[in-house]
Amino acid sequence: MSTISIKTPEEIEGMRLAGRLASEVLDYITPFVKNGVTTGELDRLCHEYMVNVQGTVPAPLNYCPPGYTPYPKAICTSVNDVICHGIPGDKVLKNGDVVNLDITVIKDGYHGDNSRMFFIGEPSILARRLSEVTYECMWLGISKVRPGAHLGDIGHVIQQHAEKNGYSVVREFCGHGIGKVFHEEPQVLHYGRPGTLEKLEAGMIFTIEPMINAGRRDIREMGDGWTIKTKDRSLSAQWEHTILVTETGYEVLTQSAGTPPPPAIINAPAQAVAA
Repeated sequence: MSTISIKTPEEIEGMRLAGRLASEVLDYITPFVKNGVTTGELDRLCHEYMVNVQGTVPAPLNYCPPGYTPYPKAICTSVNDVICHGIPGDKVLKNGDVVNLDITVIKDGYHGDNSRMFFIGEPSILARRLSEVTYECMWLGISKVRPGAHLGDIGHVIQQHAEKNGYSVVREFCGHGIGKVFHEEPQVLHYGRPGTLEKLEAGMIFTIEPMINAGRRDIREMGDGWTIKTKDRSLSAQWEHTILVTETGYEVLTQSAGTPPPPAIINAPAQAVAA
């Protein structure tokens, strides 16, 4: 079994700061996400805010895992049928579009990673419902986090809720451990069986970021080597938070003034602690 790092109190404090700053980038960019803006302009605004206002580093810029070319932008902008890793450019957002903005900042060596869905103008009923169910999936997964639980518990509840609503779960991409390293163990699958995979311990930090498709779960990779779309061109949605396993439950690290509250399906769990 791969080694999963248990964060020290000092490391947890660093991750709290990085998480809050990552969420504040999403707060900042929200009023700019509207009809007529390009994804490249959103990237420029976020990049400047990170560097000039926060003093953070955009983690995706020039990020280059084995087998990839360096990622060329500061954020990911995944529009409509793009599942993840959409590269900002000259695409103009128009009424009816839905877009996921995925933000990861580095502050004092620590990574804060989160994403939100945005509607351009009035979304279709399908798009709104897909986004809502995906948000519920993320929070249902978060609600399973506590010492002694298993990663399979998280994946199971996400898969169950998505499929109950007629949607599918992307399997090729998953959540991940995070700290001073952008992507580390464990892998956090968004499907699975309860009671399986690694047991959670206090001090673990990882992301929960389900990618849910309105159609089939199959994917296709674009020629840029990064952008992933639904194979059947159906809509896709994603939400993401960075989570700390506490002694009694969990703490959402990627929270700020503009963070959407938990959905009604989550009954204000007592174990949740605000960052």
